[in-house]
Amino acid sequence: MVVIHVKKAEESLFLYQVPASTPLSKVVPDVAKLHNFRLRVKRLISACEDLIEYGPLKPENEQGYTEEQLEALSVKDKEPVEKKLIEKNGASILLNPDPTGRRIGEAPNEEMADVIRRTLANAKACISDDQVKSNQCLTTEALDEAFNEIRGAVTIVYPMGLPEWDTVREILDDNEDLSGTAASKEVVEPDNASLWWAGKELVREKLLSDFIGKNDKTKIIAKIQKKGQGPPQREPPLDENAQKQMMAYWYRKQEEHKKLAENDEDDYLNSKWANPTALKSAFSGVRSDVSWRPM
Repeated sequence: MVVIHVKKAEESLFLYQVPASTPLSKVVPDVAKLHNFRLRVKRLISACEDLIEYGPLKPENEQGYTEEQLEALSVKDKEPVEKKLIEKNGASILLNPDPTGRRIGEAPNEEMADVIRRTLANAKACISDDQVKSNQCLTTEALDEAFNEIRGAVTIVYPMGLPEWDTVREILDDNEDLSGTAASKEVVEPDNASLWWAGKELVREKLLSDFIGKNDKTKIIAKIQKKGQGPPQREPPLDENAQKQMMAYWYRKQEEHKKLAENDEDDYLNSKWANPTALKSAFSGVRSDVSWRPM
């Protein structure tokens, strides 16, 4: 299997494997779909973290604060609101007001929140950059499993279901409206996607092997972007940390050369490496650290 390290600009995304003989008309859309599914899981994780912290989302026309709430928030030296457990409809919930005013402030208790947190941890590991470092390829099946685990956990915590306007429910039902949002700019539609490798676009009319050869043990770095954007910008040969280390190394070398240039004395002659008879003594078996003095 050919391993494709998929990147967008300088951001490392995931590893994708496919036979070298696969048509690019299949590879490019599949990579785009995997990229979009990964983004969807990432948005779901973020929405679930807000859900277990501040509860479900308010309707759009009720989001924000009333004048009384704003006045209470503006009081100086106001003590922070403490979380507290209450009983509501036979369930234990945690009151935690949302500082943005977008959510109702009725979060699940810690036991229920941990049910969702465990699935979020698994999903984060699935889409983490560590998968690339450990040479683990991302698959649709792995994302499906992480997605369904979160769905099951949310159903356990909210058996009556979330309101239809809640972000978590919209993502789970694949009913998101990303138009006009920053997230929409990250999505790459499969029909409008292009892959670039070695400064060349992997055109869909050819096979992957037409570009990289027939060796299935090849690993390449390909960048995904929208069509019509031209070739992606080349990355610098060294990353920021490597540049800093190199500059620090040459600075130390310059300082050493300055010290040597300023040292005009001949005290270095007392060093072992400056002994002109060291080689002769080594061959004759005479210890170089023995000094001789005539009687």
